[in-house]
Amino acid sequence: MVLKKLDNIRKKLMPRLTQNIGKSHFNKKVKGTKKIKINTILICHPNQRLGNLLLLTPLLQELVATFPDCKIDIIVKGNLANEVYKEYRNIHKIIILPRRPFEELSNYLSIFFSVRTKKYDLAINGAEDSSSGKILTHLSNSKYKVYGSLEAQSGIESEDDYLHMAKNTVYNFRYYLEQMGYITSKSKVPNLDLKLTKSEIISGKEILCNSVPNSNKKTILIFTFATGEKCYSKDWWDDFYEKLKTSFSDLYNILEILPMENVSQIDFKTTSFYSKNIREIASVMANAELFIGADSGIMHLASASKTTTIGLFSVTKEYKYQPYNNDSTSFNTNEKNTKDLIDAIRERLH
Repeated sequence: MVLKKLDNIRKKLMPRLTQNIGKSHFNKKVKGTKKIKINTILICHPNQRLGNLLLLTPLLQELVATFPDCKIDIIVKGNLANEVYKEYRNIHKIIILPRRPFEELSNYLSIFFSVRTKKYDLAINGAEDSSSGKILTHLSNSKYKVYGSLEAQSGIESEDDYLHMAKNTVYNFRYYLEQMGYITSKSKVPNLDLKLTKSEIISGKEILCNSVPNSNKKTILIFTFATGEKCYSKDWWDDFYEKLKTSFSDLYNILEILPMENVSQIDFKTTSFYSKNIREIASVMANAELFIGADSGIMHLASASKTTTIGLFSVTKEYKYQPYNNDSTSFNTNEKNTKDLIDAIRERLH
């Protein structure tokens, strides 16, 4: 109990203590310097949530596209990163911070100070609002450091999607490289990508065919769970599911992806699929026509499996987390009703 209270205090204090880290570093040590070859990169992203890990994949793709032979070390929390980044061959080492710092304080601190022992060409804070990420980037033994905070006159903020969590770090990285003399990409920011293998996708197709009543039909996936206030009520899901079934069940299977908790907001009224393996879940998603679910790690997993995704938003920020690949979109349930959602689904299916 005491350790939990200390951790809560740490979370409140850290943003205040780190708010000025990196603000002056950019002007003094980067702008106008002679560009160097980037071989070793450190990404500081101390987060264990599935969604946050997946939202970092566009930056990884950008780094590899810019520096094809680079070796990337990444600092995260939890073991999930090993599965998420399994097929990213440029990742050299995944360094895992303890999820509860005060319970493993010596291990936690040793990782913080270990970043000074290895030399990196470039260190990047993987999330602009991460206090731990800022500190790790600041402590790193790297000549060039990207903290995520830019000058007001940089001009990048004018991009419509600059504030999106997956795109923000890419735009910051591109701007930073320009100041070093590099010619940077002007193309769209990469999509989220789990990099499923061909064998995984084939296996997912087989699982999907065995999970639905009619394998000749295409499949619509729903995910009825989410954490906290993001989770829609059973009444909402019951109403939506009945409309979905009435509108599309003649032509499409409706398959519910179940959460780790193995619960259903529609009380298992349709066929369902359950797995604790995120790559297996994603392989099933990759063979579906459409995914519908609230803002969550599973929503981002659907996007990272390259499936058209409709993300339901009511409390979180659409501009920061909305899916954007393959005609994906966000749907604000505070502004529109389930009939409007059916129309949005029909538009994408056609």
